[in-house]
Amino acid sequence: MPQGQLDPDQVPDDGLTTRQRRMLPVTAVHTGKGKGKSTSAFGTALRAWNQGMNIAVFQFVKSAKWKIGEEEVFLRLGELHDAEGLGGAVEWHKMGSGWSWSRKKGDESDHAADAVDGWEEIKRRLAAEQHDFYVLDEFTYPLKWGWIDVEDVAETLRSRPGRQHVFITGRDAPEGLIEVADLVTEMSLVKHPMQAGRKGQKGIEW
Repeated sequence: MPQGQLDPDQVPDDGLTTRQRRMLPVTAVHTGKGKGKSTSAFGTALRAWNQGMNIAVFQFVKSAKWKIGEEEVFLRLGELHDAEGLGGAVEWHKMGSGWSWSRKKGDESDHAADAVDGWEEIKRRLAAEQHDFYVLDEFTYPLKWGWIDVEDVAETLRSRPGRQHVFITGRDAPEGLIEVADLVTEMSLVKHPMQAGRKGQKGIEW
């Protein structure tokens, strides 16, 4: 970003230097009806991986059967890190598969309970400073549906230790989440090929 493009409304009286503020953790929310929320978060995660940060992705809502292009790429990058020490470690978890740490059996699933299970695991990892960069993909939906308490999420993000970046995606981000975020972007839908009856395409939607 060119210098001076976004000037602060005021310099905070927090006793921190410019360098110290540059090292603060970022909470970002990508919301709105437009396309590109997850794509933007994964693009930033790619930058973070290149800087050696450990990446953890938690996908809420998406089916485990769906083939996600970013997932394939990041898992390969994780293998590259393990083999050659490049970038950072990568973990990718899908709620639709019962989360990799719980390995639920069978097809029947209580989606609300699964979402809570995922959030509790994320809380544990944040407290332990287990990762550097988190993507909580489509996390706004279990918040909107009342499966996960918004105040609990806001307080956890506000008080998390260290320098752990958290990027959250999904429509209809609740006000409590927006208030605690440092960066909020709303993707506006102006025009979409699906409105003209066109279908999703390889390399574009997945």
